[in-house]
Amino acid sequence: MNALLAALPLSYFSEFPQKFYDSFIEKDRYKNIVTGLGNTLMITFFAVLIGIVLGTVIALVKVSHQNNPNKLRVSNFLASLYLTVIRGTPIVVQLLVMWFIVLRSADVDKVVAAILAFGINSGAYVAEVIRSGIQSVDKGQVEAGRSLGLNQRDTMMKIVFPQALKNVLPAIGNEFIALLKETSVAGYIAIQDLTKGGDIIRSITYDPYTSLLSVALIYLLIVMGLTTLLGKLERRLHKSDNR
Repeated sequence: MNALLAALPLSYFSEFPQKFYDSFIEKDRYKNIVTGLGNTLMITFFAVLIGIVLGTVIALVKVSHQNNPNKLRVSNFLASLYLTVIRGTPIVVQLLVMWFIVLRSADVDKVVAAILAFGINSGAYVAEVIRSGIQSVDKGQVEAGRSLGLNQRDTMMKIVFPQALKNVLPAIGNEFIALLKETSVAGYIAIQDLTKGGDIIRSITYDPYTSLLSVALIYLLIVMGLTTLLGKLERRLHKSDNR
């Protein structure tokens, strides 16, 4: 923080009120930030939902195949291919491919394209989180389910998966935070996200400090708020485990 303040021109502080007015008040330029923030939160929220659903399906396929190698061979191959491709390529490239190739001829809003791209990307990482959560559940839980007359699928869905989900909720929360920051590249397909909104103001006022530092502060406040909520969630889960 001290290094950041030292990088600011000395005249900036005396001119801050005018620069703030030029960046946000004049011609309602603050609306660029408001619109961008709304798009960022919307993309993040729906992308996380897609990531959780897709990641859960992939994780269940991988675990089922691991438990019985003769089962779901094709599905496991496709899941492994998906994980390799998505985890091995940058999100920016995936976003560009989604908009300029996959959805090129489709009448789809750019925000929807971004939600799909980020959701598919998130699913690959959520899948590994959930898979590790399932594997962390004691094998005795599986044996207990089978002894109660439950088949493999019911044992997984009614006994193992709920415990695994509880174990990985904090990690999924961290994925939400990471995804929130990753959406800053949505401007590559001309979406006015929070970062793009600040850059638009910068291009108009020629003042990189006020708009971009304000965007950084907004990201920081959101992440700090989410981190606090995650901390409370982890403490609550820890208390319930000790009962």
